[in-house]
Amino acid sequence: MENLIFSFNVILPIFSLMLMGTFLRKVKLLDKEFLEKANDFAFKVLLPILLFNNIYKSQISEVINIKFILFAVLINFVIVGILFITVPKLVKENRDRSIVIQGLYRTNFVLFGVPLSSNIFGTSSLGTVTTLTAIIIPLYNFFAVFILDWYSCDKSDYKKTIVSVIKNPLIIGSCMGIIFSLLNIRIPQFAEKTISDIAATATPIALIILGGDIEIKNLGKNIKLLFRVAVGKLLVVPSIVIISAVMFGFRGVELGALFSMAAPSVSVSSYTMALQYECNSELAGQLVFITTLFSPITIFMFIFVLKSVGLF
Repeated sequence: MENLIFSFNVILPIFSLMLMGTFLRKVKLLDKEFLEKANDFAFKVLLPILLFNNIYKSQISEVINIKFILFAVLINFVIVGILFITVPKLVKENRDRSIVIQGLYRTNFVLFGVPLSSNIFGTSSLGTVTTLTAIIIPLYNFFAVFILDWYSCDKSDYKKTIVSVIKNPLIIGSCMGIIFSLLNIRIPQFAEKTISDIAATATPIALIILGGDIEIKNLGKNIKLLFRVAVGKLLVVPSIVIISAVMFGFRGVELGALFSMAAPSVSVSSYTMALQYECNSELAGQLVFITTLFSPITIFMFIFVLKSVGLF
């Protein structure tokens, strides 16, 4: 019973914020235009500041070990490599293949990583998870660009693509946090307080926006594919990451950070990038919706099991 209550306490605050966004959209307090602007604001301002603040306040040289970072990078390369080989054999259309691959590996790590880890382990875990975010988010972006470009008829300009990735606000915020932390650069107290106050609003606002963005459109025609990808994303891939991590000796905070990386729903930005590359953006949006809807259930199940066997 104690582990059950613990699992509920981890996931319910996150799920409640998403439900609040859905409710506010339903009663017309949030509309599509506002959500688009708020999403842009969260992506370009709130989340980069959150990443900077968490990394800046942590001693990353003390909380992160090389084995942990190498494992996280390697497991992502392995998963994407396997998907790159298997998905084309199972999915016929090129414009669907890139969406399915992206949907299976790319998660809402930025939105879910910090609240999941802090709810499970407390604020002491934030240095580990935010530094991992700084490594994985650029990797996710490079993977996405490569995959979408590979299956796109209209090949992109690689120089522009690289510049676009480098200019990604999440990457900038993460890198600035790493630089300030490693070099022990201190900012004035008033600025630090301001940054902390803004960072405190980032996750709640982003989760409310995510809940407001959830819409059901034409799910029926892709239901089989949606079901398979959702099962793979929410159950199979996290299981692979967790089992592999345990075999390599990771426990506690580090295992929690890897879990927070693998278990959340499909990244909202996968839909945005699908639009840019003229892939099947409808399928991408449906995957975000389905996995966002069911991820609280699967995350709860994983937390309950991991807590029960003493890994958390």
